[in-house]
Amino acid sequence: MFRWWTGFCAAALLGAGGAAQAQDYPSRPVTMVVAAAAGGPIDVFGRLLAERMGTLLGQRVVIENVGGGGGTLGGQRVVKAAPDGYTTLLGTLATHANPQLLGSKPLYNSVSDFVPVGLIAEIPLVLIARNEFPAKSLEEFVAYAKANAGKMNYGSAGVGSAAHLGCLMLTTAMGVEISHVPYRGTAPAMQDLLAGRLDFICDISTSAVTHIAGGRVKGLATLANTRSPVLPDLPTAAERGLNGVEASTWTAIFLPKGTPAPIAAKLGEAMRGAMETPALRVQLEKLGASLVAPDRRSGEYLGRYVQSEIEKWRKAATAGGAMPQE
Repeated sequence: MFRWWTGFCAAALLGAGGAAQAQDYPSRPVTMVVAAAAGGPIDVFGRLLAERMGTLLGQRVVIENVGGGGGTLGGQRVVKAAPDGYTTLLGTLATHANPQLLGSKPLYNSVSDFVPVGLIAEIPLVLIARNEFPAKSLEEFVAYAKANAGKMNYGSAGVGSAAHLGCLMLTTAMGVEISHVPYRGTAPAMQDLLAGRLDFICDISTSAVTHIAGGRVKGLATLANTRSPVLPDLPTAAERGLNGVEASTWTAIFLPKGTPAPIAAKLGEAMRGAMETPALRVQLEKLGASLVAPDRRSGEYLGRYVQSEIEKWRKAATAGGAMPQE
């Protein structure tokens, strides 16, 4: 009985302490880690969100770019931070699903090492091919790939990146194996696609749209269930008869494990308030991001979503040969 009462009192004191901390939070600037280089679409997304969240919190939200490791170095930076609400992560597919799929010793556990704050948006991947590629539609692309798979290649930002696994999902659905060429980032892969040294890339719509609009690449399909808001005329793979392809990246807010629940709740309120700001919504949608519905914005939902994403992409990685069968 005494042991139970001691534990109960300790939990109550911790809860009271977290509530007291939340009343004063934030009393100084908050750091938002973006696991990508400055200037890219995810970085721009983070800066727009941080500016509005800072206004709502009454303190600046400062972006810290931590690239490398396919997104895992940024995730690791937050895992090792103090759980006080002052270091948060703009998480993505690259920071939370992919690290758990490839390699026997991931730098962290995407489920247990973070406090999920809320899901923000989803950004579909699109299939883009070099301008000289013979196919003009997804149907022609599939037929050509089945006849010439051994002669083709595709690029990505590295093994385990969203572009890599998205293309694996695509090639598995087509029933072909095509050579993968990993790069140290999307930019050099795009350069080789523009130069005609790659056949195709599965890129996020945010960065693909300018190249498609400029006529520098061929946009063949959106690899998601719905069309991209920035590429409304580009049909989905399912619309063109290719099922089993649902490839999108996403953005969400996470805190280090151990962050008091009242602080996570206060940060979540600022995140959701920012999402409801009309001007910010327009800016984010121009980047190709589809903001999730209100019932998908909670920390509880995000926790379940991360686990489902890990399993979804595990199946794609296993089927595509990127990881061994269990």
